Amino acid sequence: MNFTVAIDGPAGSGKSTIAKIVCKELGFTHIDTGAMYRAVGLFALNKGVDICNEEKINAILDDIEIKYVEGKIYLNGKDVSGMIRTPEVSNAASRVSSYKLVREKLVYLQQKASENGMYILDGRDIGYKVLPNANLKVFLTASIDCRAERRFKELPNANLEEIKEQIKIRDYNDSTRKESPLKQADDAILVDTTEMTIEQVSEKIISLIKERMC
Repeated sequence: MNFTVAIDGPAGSGKSTIAKIVCKELGFTHIDTGAMYRAVGLFALNKGVDICNEEKINAILDDIEIKYVEGKIYLNGKDVSGMIRTPEVSNAASRVSSYKLVREKLVYLQQKASENGMYILDGRDIGYKVLPNANLKVFLTASIDCRAERRFKELPNANLEEIKEQIKIRDYNDSTRKESPLKQADDAILVDTTEMTIEQVSEKIISLIKERMC
């Protein structure tokens, strides 16, 4: 059976967490597209490449191999799942994801990876760019304060106010970039998770999927 779910939303809205839970419950395969952009950002940082220089980033794309396997992101064969969650890598991902060739390469990989089977992809442009014909499209959102708290729980040694400012910057960059900006697909279902628990959001998405699968 082929069935695809597109989950979009801003940083910290719970996309990946929810996608993983739903996949486990329903037997879908999860592809965290944001992690793929983070991997590109991490590679650039490790190589000392200026992330603000689009030409230099384009020049290293052929040296990058990214795979998302069983919940882990591999960069050139190395598991970097933990390394890509720092604020520095997050900012780098936001920058490199605005570049046309970066997006073309990763969108192609994401589309090929989800061609046959049951997949949930989450990111910023899944519903209208990567999977425009997805069987279900969801746009998750939440208040900035709520999203900052969630990030803080993942990075307890970080500063909450700094995380909040970084999210504001990320929101602006993601929603105003020229290439595939963050936006809700016209046929996506909006779900505000600010006052919802993880379990409530997961149950909501599972219910929507089951409705579409009938």
